[in-house]
Amino acid sequence: MNQQTTTDDSLQHDTQLRCADGRLLAGRWYEPSGPVRAVAVVSPATAVASGFYRAFAQWLAGRGYAVLCYDYRGIGASLQGKLRDEPARLRDWAQLDIAAALRSAHKRRLLEQARQGHELGLLLIGHSFGGNAVGLAPGYEQADALLGVAAQAADWRNWSGLHRAKAWLFFHAMLPALSHLFGHFPGRLLGARAHSMPKPAALEWARWGRRRGFMFTDPSLRTDLGYHHFTGPVHLWNISDDHLFGPARGVDHLAAQFRGAAVARHTLAPQAVGARTIGHFALFRRELGERIWPLLLAPIEAATPRLRNRLGPPSPS
Repeated sequence: MNQQTTTDDSLQHDTQLRCADGRLLAGRWYEPSGPVRAVAVVSPATAVASGFYRAFAQWLAGRGYAVLCYDYRGIGASLQGKLRDEPARLRDWAQLDIAAALRSAHKRRLLEQARQGHELGLLLIGHSFGGNAVGLAPGYEQADALLGVAAQAADWRNWSGLHRAKAWLFFHAMLPALSHLFGHFPGRLLGARAHSMPKPAALEWARWGRRRGFMFTDPSLRTDLGYHHFTGPVHLWNISDDHLFGPARGVDHLAAQFRGAAVARHTLAPQAVGARTIGHFALFRRELGERIWPLLLAPIEAATPRLRNRLGPPSPS
């Protein structure tokens, strides 16, 4: 039987992540009440602070995972100084911030393995940007498995109908114009859970969104794209009513980048969990999420030996 979700604050502790450029990020570990069975990193969506994933992290901790959540530079508790002075680009969030979180999680995995005397799995979970940017993070191949939730290639051509027109307008006009006007992009326009974005990050997002092929065809990233290096399980989910941020075609486009991996594509419909709508954000709310999270986690655990054997080696008879 799985451990029950806990809200005990004693099982949480703040940490700092040091990036390769020396920048410090705010992070938090969510700990299981018993032995650590596996380690997980939760990488946020664009401009979303890590606190949004608290209920999900607590649920994972209840299953025996030590879970690291963190804020990208310029977002949430990782904002230093004024937002308009923040130089962070999307590639910095990936190549520096996601990489720093992975290093911290890998060190924790090695420490727990030394303590327990057997291998533990490392699961990388990415929501939206946190999943689509992972292949830019140096060393991400040290994870055993990747779980992407509404992670996609945000080329406006991956939308259809009216939503395609909205995506075109967003990347060609709204995102760059408002970023220049305010010196940042207002988070409220991305949804109630989003924070305002640093201008350089917003402008890079706009440039990638206008490109045929999104960031995967950006010549400045040609030597940095490492998606094809990963050989473990990659499970990518789209939500059937997430028309605004995570269209199925965009998730398929991302899946095609993992050419050496065992990729599985999944679709979740609200009706499958008795919900009227889920969209891009609702699946991380506790009241709905606890019906969804087991559906997300079971297939990736089943496909990953180090996660499937989370309970460790059998006891001697």
